[in-house]
Amino acid sequence: MTNVSSSVLPGRLQHFPVAWFSVVMGLAGLTNAWSRAEEILEFQFRISTGLLGLTATVLMIVTALYGSKSIRYPREVLAEFRHPVKIAFVPTFSISLLLMSIALLHTAVQASYWLWVFGTALHLAITLYVVSSWIHHTHYETVHLNPAWFIPAVGNILVPIAGVSHAPADVSWFFFSLGLFFWPVLTALVFNRLLFHGRLPDRMLPTLFILIAPPAVGFISWIALGGELDKFAKVLYFVALAFTLLLMAQVSYFTRLPFFLSWWAYSFPIAAITIATLLMAKITGSGFYALLGALFLCLLTVVVAGLVIRTTLAIARREICLEGH
Repeated sequence: MTNVSSSVLPGRLQHFPVAWFSVVMGLAGLTNAWSRAEEILEFQFRISTGLLGLTATVLMIVTALYGSKSIRYPREVLAEFRHPVKIAFVPTFSISLLLMSIALLHTAVQASYWLWVFGTALHLAITLYVVSSWIHHTHYETVHLNPAWFIPAVGNILVPIAGVSHAPADVSWFFFSLGLFFWPVLTALVFNRLLFHGRLPDRMLPTLFILIAPPAVGFISWIALGGELDKFAKVLYFVALAFTLLLMAQVSYFTRLPFFLSWWAYSFPIAAITIATLLMAKITGSGFYALLGALFLCLLTVVVAGLVIRTTLAIARREICLEGH
């Protein structure tokens, strides 16, 4: 991943997409999943520390590159903010900050706090901008709709995970409520798109895995907010598990897709269901959930390792950061 900067500069910086932050989301999800597993499954080794260093490094590299693009090619950045599909990936930056805040919550509290404050404020601003653009749109069509639309609005559900440690509870409840409201709304819209308006383009098909994330992260946030393993929590968890099984049943189909940066959409949702399952194991004391969580963790690790290798090859072959991508 450290070859990113040398491979995109100077020729392709202009086409460096904001979706690169989805790589950070995937690595941060893996880091947080291993951290939870080390605690809940009582692993004697500590892989999460090394993963945290890798994630922080990639975050800094991607931020520096996109920041350079913002200075040198502001028109291209503005075009992404106005693009009916790419706009959904703009908040991957703020979500990356929130995920890093979660990863640092117990080891670097001050850093976690400031990452959470900046990430939360930025994500709220992006949410208001994106939802306003939906309401007053002049260029959105049904074909533009895809599961990535969950990222701006439903991404607010992430805020309480670290937020309960950094701010009054009502702040976390505000963001949880905001994200929870948009989850069923966007789910209905996405399924209408999938059922009645043709298949998604190959490039966007990996985003179907994002369907797992809202209920899985919702479950994690509900528990963080002090909720018990009540009926609502179980509904959130089992909806996430059902979507996971549905998409796993189609794995042979997804593996035949050509590589796009959108493949990283596989990673964070799998991390979310892994952490949710490990929490189920902790709360219930069930060996079944502990085993299932361990299996999901193995799957997540293999998926992210494969994505890192495939992305590195794509960088070396100059297959990404191209015009029109």
